Amino acid sequence: MEEPTPLAELWRLDGRVAVVAGGGGGIGRAIVARLQEAGAEVVSADRPGVPAPPGATSFEGDLADESDAARLFETVAQRWGRLDVVVHAAGITRDAVLWKLEPAAWRDVLRSNLDSAFLLLREAIPRLRATGGGSIALVSSINGERGKFGQANYSASKAGMNALARTAAREAGAFGVRVNVVAPGFIETEMTRGLPTEVRHRAAEETLLKRTGQPDDVARAVLFLVTDAGRHVTGQVLRVDGGQLVG
Repeated sequence: MEEPTPLAELWRLDGRVAVVAGGGGGIGRAIVARLQEAGAEVVSADRPGVPAPPGATSFEGDLADESDAARLFETVAQRWGRLDVVVHAAGITRDAVLWKLEPAAWRDVLRSNLDSAFLLLREAIPRLRATGGGSIALVSSINGERGKFGQANYSASKAGMNALARTAAREAGAFGVRVNVVAPGFIETEMTRGLPTEVRHRAAEETLLKRTGQPDDVARAVLFLVTDAGRHVTGQVLRVDGGQLVG
């Protein structure tokens, strides 16, 4: 039986390189900050014009585009020569009930949320395999499990991410690559702060803790999954929702 690693070391990422897709968003910025605090070099990949968090290396591109996704990892390889952690925290919404949902809105959300996750995994896994392994975390949503009124496209994209991650975990596990999902409930971000007060209040009441979550709640879960603290965890969907799904 191996000796247990000291607790403080389990949560460290010193000398490791991490890519965070959607690093300029509310949840993405919190994830970047936690990875940096753990000692990682972090690349924040986002749309042109979205600033990277302080201290992170910025990459601008459309991650749902094959050439941009490939360019991201080529850039990382050229600068650092290694890749250890990949986090997908990018996503958009285009809400409408099904009979009013325009096909273009359906395609935009599936492309931005799910296609980009597929391309990220497709590019990252061979590189992680080549260096002996690593960890990938996709930020999904509890709406990918329960569905959500007015969010057929968003919910479908997140359900697809859950299945994508589980499949990737099966395919890549033998090569030392772990793939997991963090599924937040209602999180206080710039996007959700614009929702009506009654919607935000109802989300809090749905939880068992009677409060909504913060971006750092998601970031802490991601940090667990991508560090050695979670080294024997793969193919899982970890809900960070205050019990909202079961409330």
